Parts: sequence; structure tokens; C-alpha cells
Amino acid sequence: MIWRNPVAIVTGAGRGIGRAIAQQMMADNYTVLGCGRGPRPGDFPGGAHWVQASVADTSGAGQITAAAQALGRVTLLVNNAGVQVEKTTAGSTDEDWDLVIGANCRGVFNMCRAVLPGMEETGGVIVNIGSISASAADPSMALYNASKAFVHGLTRSIAVDHGPKVRCNAIAPGWILTDMADDAFALADDPDAARRDALARHPVGRMGAPEDIANMVSWLASDQAAYVSGATFTVDGGMTAASPLNPGLF
Repeated sequence: MIWRNPVAIVTGAGRGIGRAIAQQMMADNYTVLGCGRGPRPGDFPGGAHWVQASVADTSGAGQITAAAQALGRVTLLVNNAGVQVEKTTAGSTDEDWDLVIGANCRGVFNMCRAVLPGMEETGGVIVNIGSISASAADPSMALYNASKAFVHGLTRSIAVDHGPKVRCNAIAPGWILTDMADDAFALADDPDAARRDALARHPVGRMGAPEDIANMVSWLASDQAAYVSGATFTVDGGMTAASPLNPGLF
């Protein structure tokens, strides 16, 4: 019998956190299938596979899952794809709702629903990328904040309903230095001052890198986390542990 590496699906894998996760999973000896709404990026890791499809569409989720199953046994799904719109509730439009809820909520749901039948037979792990914004709302990010709360709630339901074959956990990143973080800082009247203030709130003395989240995914996917399910892990350099009354404490 020819044994093949287990297959990992990483959504939104074209850049930032998603690309770092794809690279880490390859280092962990997974066959990686990345996906995104656009074509394969030129700097996407060599040796990884790519499908251009939208997770917000049921057919897209099916296309991604079928392509992964053709590569072998899908044992890991990382739901990283997400978008943000910088608006308040009153300022958000129907189009904003469709975009954010489509990717961040329906997309996660679609992908989980697509892989669960196979995982319930042979076992598997789902890791959903949530956010600290699910419990501490960022200003003018109403739909994004709400969508990440959905991700955390769905994570618990999957763990309860589909164990013991399937373990499902979420990661709540803090400030990770990506393009999305740049967009959020740009909302401030003084983006440079906002960055300095954010940095001062991190007990570890720095903001996060995509690799910090990839390392957490690697652990959650491993046998070392075999007793871990239904949990959300905050990875924010201690930012939300600190009192907001002492922004310069560190």
C-alpha cells in the first residue's frame, strides 16, 4: 500500500496568516491545498496546491473539498479566509453584509459542512481563525466583530456535535502585522500614533507575526492537543490581559 501524507485545506491562503499556515503545514508533512477568490499568487509556496474558488458559495466549498479529497485523506481544515469592512452598524449596507457575512460566517460554515462527513468517518481537526474582536469590539468594524463572534460560537457547536472523531478549536489573534492590520490602523486620525499606542499595550514587547498563528495551528493539529476541543485560544501577546488604564505600562 502506498501511504500518502494527510491533506490540509487552508482557506484564504494567498497572503499573510493563511500563507504562513500553509508553509507551516507543509513543514509538518501535510499535503497542502490552499484556496482563495483569486488565482494562485506567484509567491505561493511551491509544492502546495491551489484552487480558485469562493468559500462563500456552497459550490465553491464543494469544489475545494473535492480537490483536496483527490489528493488524499483530508485530516485538517483551517478556516482562515476573511474580510473586513470599516463601518459602523448604521453605516453598513446590504452589500457590506453580504461581503463580510458571506466570507466570514457562511464561508466557515460551508467549509466545515463540506469536510465533516469525511472527517466523521476517518477523524480530523478543524481550526477556525477568529479574532479578539469577537469579544472586544473594534470601533467602526461592526460586521467584522459580529462575524468573528459567530466563528467562535460555531467552533463550540462543531466540537460538541461532531466529537469524538472531530476536534474543533478556534484561534483569536490580536494585532498581527498583515495588510488587514494596516487597513485597521489607517482608520485612526494618526495611524503612526495608533501603532505606537498598540505596541505599548503588548506585554511581550512586539506585535504578532503570521508565523505566531501558524505555530498555534500546528500545535492544535498535532496529537499533543488530542484532549483539546471546543476552545478558543487568544494569541495576542498579552494585549487583552492588560488594563486599558495603563497603555504605557509596558
